[in-house]
Amino acid sequence: MNSSAFFTNRKVVFLLASLCCLLWGSAYPAIKNGYALFGIAPGDIPSQLVFAGYRFLFAGLVLLVLASVQGKAIFQFGRRTWGQMALLGLTQTSLQYLFFYLGLAHTTGVKSSIMNATGTFFSVLLAHFIYHNDKLSYNKVIGCVVGFVGVMVVNFGRAGAPLQLDFTWLGEGSVVMAAFILSAASIYGKKLSQQIDAVVLTGYQLGLGGVALLLFGYGLGGELHGFGVKSVGLLVYLVILSSAAFSLWTTLLKYNRVSMVTVFNFMVPIFGTLLSALFLNESFLEWKNALALLLVCLGIWLVTKEEKPALLPVPPPATGTLRE
Repeated sequence: MNSSAFFTNRKVVFLLASLCCLLWGSAYPAIKNGYALFGIAPGDIPSQLVFAGYRFLFAGLVLLVLASVQGKAIFQFGRRTWGQMALLGLTQTSLQYLFFYLGLAHTTGVKSSIMNATGTFFSVLLAHFIYHNDKLSYNKVIGCVVGFVGVMVVNFGRAGAPLQLDFTWLGEGSVVMAAFILSAASIYGKKLSQQIDAVVLTGYQLGLGGVALLLFGYGLGGELHGFGVKSVGLLVYLVILSSAAFSLWTTLLKYNRVSMVTVFNFMVPIFGTLLSALFLNESFLEWKNALALLLVCLGIWLVTKEEKPALLPVPPPATGTLRE
């Protein structure tokens, strides 16, 4: 079985996309524990960016070393390609992460989780206008709505606080902007992955984005101290998490329609809630969590319920699916 047939297999897409979301979901408790181990205050955004910068820089380096060991070219690129990879890193990693933490500092975690889930809607809508073979359908629309309701259910009333409907551009607006940037950058990354190896592309995207976060974080006065066995071990886990999840995600986007893959983003807050409860001693034995899981799984099933021709491999770059 060749790569195209393997990564377009529905079962493979489901398992790998779910694994990526599980890894990203585990990042929530891992990052919180990382802040405690490194002594980073909740409102210290510059130091948080430094922490994130090291995470993504080393994740990118791991992927580039792995690609080099596998005999893949990691330096033989033209000026335009270098510029494209730098643009992807600055948007998908640096800019998206910056807006997300800016919004997170000015609104609640509940609202941030809900607003961040709008990224799936952006991805499906953008793909509808960009790709001929990724049009909106009844199943996609209903599936996205059901999945989004599931995300709302799992976040509703967390910590005894009702869902607030107020909106500020600095808070909720920044989170929505982060979701839009990530969605648009992911589609741009899908286009680049047709001409650049997915592992190499992800390595540069994470590495260059990590460097930008480090420069910005240190430039704002951020710092990172408290290195020890536990803190370094946790940072290593985050590095492995990022390198594995982002490379698999980029590969899935390369061989499948955007809407087929990005709908799984609904599972990230579900896994994040369950794993936070496990590692941070937060209560999760409530009816809302079971209902949320049911709705998210139903949404994923609806969006991925397509006709067989839709699961065929993506045409080669020469014929492309992008509109001229």
